Amino acid sequence: MQAEPRAAAGPGVPGIGRRLMSMLYESLLAFAVAFFAALAFRAAAGENFSGLTRHLFQLWLFLVLGIYFVACWRNGQTLPMKTWKMRLVGAGGNPPGMAQALLRYLLAWPSLLAFGAGVLWVLFDRDRQFLHDRLAGTKIVNTGN
Repeated sequence: MQAEPRAAAGPGVPGIGRRLMSMLYESLLAFAVAFFAALAFRAAAGENFSGLTRHLFQLWLFLVLGIYFVACWRNGQTLPMKTWKMRLVGAGGNPPGMAQALLRYLLAWPSLLAFGAGVLWVLFDRDRQFLHDRLAGTKIVNTGN
């Protein structure tokens, strides 16, 4: 008995489960990026993490994570997105430009920090996109390969 061939996944929207698993994987990589950035900062700043140094450290981590995400999104995928066969696209189905990827990064922070409200937005969005994607004009789609 032969199994029926699976329909090729087109440019449709991946399910919320896949996106959440990708986000979990992404958090592990982001932790590693932040960890090594913190080591570099500590080596440069010493052990005094009070006052201005603490704020500079927070800004440093924000910038390093921003560089990581924006650089990956400009190519359309982070490693977890590639693993889970998803791609970030902007208008026309092309990878987002620098400004669009930066806007998505900036909007993702309040989207996640507001108890995940921007992620829960997927339950109400007509295209099943996160709030930060809706506002930035980006969309997560299946890669199909």
